[in-house]
Amino acid sequence: MQRKGAQREKVLEVLDEKGGLRDGVAAEVHRSTGVPEADVYGVATFYHLLSDPDAGVRVCQGLSCKLAGCDDVKAEIEARDGKATFVSCLGRCDVAPAIWDPDGDPSTPATHLSPSDPSFAIDLAGVDALSYDALASAVERGAEWALDELEASGLSGRGGAGFPAHVKWRGVRGQPETERYVVLNADEGEPGTFKDREVILRRPHLVVEGLAVAAHVLEAGDVYCYVRGEFGQVRRVLEAAVEEAKARGDLGETPRWHFVDGHGAYICGEETALLESLEGKRGMPRLRPPYPVEKGFRGKPTLIQNVETIACVPDILKRGGQRFRDSGRTQPGTKLYCLSGHVERPGVYEAPMGVTMGELLEMAGGVVGALKAFSPGGASSGFLPASAVDVAMDFKSLQEAGSMLGSAGIVVLNDTVDMVEAALTQAVFFEEESCGQCAPCRIGTQMLRQALERYLGHGRDPKVLSWVDDVTWGMAEASICGLGQAAFLPLTTARRHFPEEFGLPTSPGG
Repeated sequence: MQRKGAQREKVLEVLDEKGGLRDGVAAEVHRSTGVPEADVYGVATFYHLLSDPDAGVRVCQGLSCKLAGCDDVKAEIEARDGKATFVSCLGRCDVAPAIWDPDGDPSTPATHLSPSDPSFAIDLAGVDALSYDALASAVERGAEWALDELEASGLSGRGGAGFPAHVKWRGVRGQPETERYVVLNADEGEPGTFKDREVILRRPHLVVEGLAVAAHVLEAGDVYCYVRGEFGQVRRVLEAAVEEAKARGDLGETPRWHFVDGHGAYICGEETALLESLEGKRGMPRLRPPYPVEKGFRGKPTLIQNVETIACVPDILKRGGQRFRDSGRTQPGTKLYCLSGHVERPGVYEAPMGVTMGELLEMAGGVVGALKAFSPGGASSGFLPASAVDVAMDFKSLQEAGSMLGSAGIVVLNDTVDMVEAALTQAVFFEEESCGQCAPCRIGTQMLRQALERYLGHGRDPKVLSWVDDVTWGMAEASICGLGQAAFLPLTTARRHFPEEFGLPTSPGG
């Protein structure tokens, strides 16, 4: 039982300071925070960066890195008597195969970008100006004006869900409870996705200003920035931008700014799991309702926004919501698209919402080899065949195509790729990153991975996969969060579009 006055929110911070879960650390954290030792141990074992502090060099085995030869990289490190451990994703898909040595240089790589264009909402290659005009306008013209512009813009969440931003903002502002929070979700963990990393590194003041606007409009006293643990430089850049804005007088005494490290759990990109982590717990998604706008951090109304979403806010308030809406092609706004895998210039490209895959490939210098398939929105989106290259890359069109835009982390696959192996790579990821809270996801992800391994090991006998549809149905219907509801898509979409590789008959004309 946790004693009164225990500092649960300090658990992860103190564990990090102690270097992770080493001998005796759980007891030390218990004495420091008052949280029971067993509870501390349970929390620490949930997070990859805390549970295995002696992992050595971490080698990414995400899909882009698998395509680039991560197995050989790990073998080379071990051949030199080094220690290397496979991890799910490092958010460095543009320099695959990616490695990260926590004891080495924690910097993040440069990447290819769209040329600077003033019509873009974010414009990564542009100058990160410190005008803070949008914040000044929100203060001068009032919260309702800002909310109206946000609604007129049609801005939807760029983290994956595509939920209308203005609905979240109004939901928090309309609560009778006056203790409110703004939380930045910068725990970018979806394989194939690295755009938020670049937004903070290149345009940190857009992010800070967007957060300051949100705090002002919602009358929130605190802003929490939850930054991916492997992105040390990203956090430092964001902290420096806040201090610079304060020194210039652009930010007042409120809101108070807090910076929190993630600790290597993909599930904490889910907003309620992130809140659990902020509160010093295992990052397990909450049952909803209530939603965070009603009961979020510390049980109070909370706005949680992705980095790209919040970075669009200054442009909307400075140049008008309607202009932002009109800058999209099929849906409002411009969008950041990440491209990696078999593409000439992996990077982040800003384009009107609804740009086609073919156009994005042209921006990135084309495919290395012949296009076979692509994953349009991270591991959760499954695969689409080369014939879908002209589908609009927006939320609605991709849903109609049987996929999703998600985080717009696009992985390009050429015709050398075995789609069974590609599906297995994604299955391994989801099994490792399932939080284990609900049985459909915990057991289902394991069963799908095992089924694919048996299929490959038993002469590709299609009978081995005859029952997977029953498993995927259960995962879709009964999983608590989006991980379990999407973890099967790489397998099901690969089977649908490439049936011959799974021992299935092809459709007429297919």
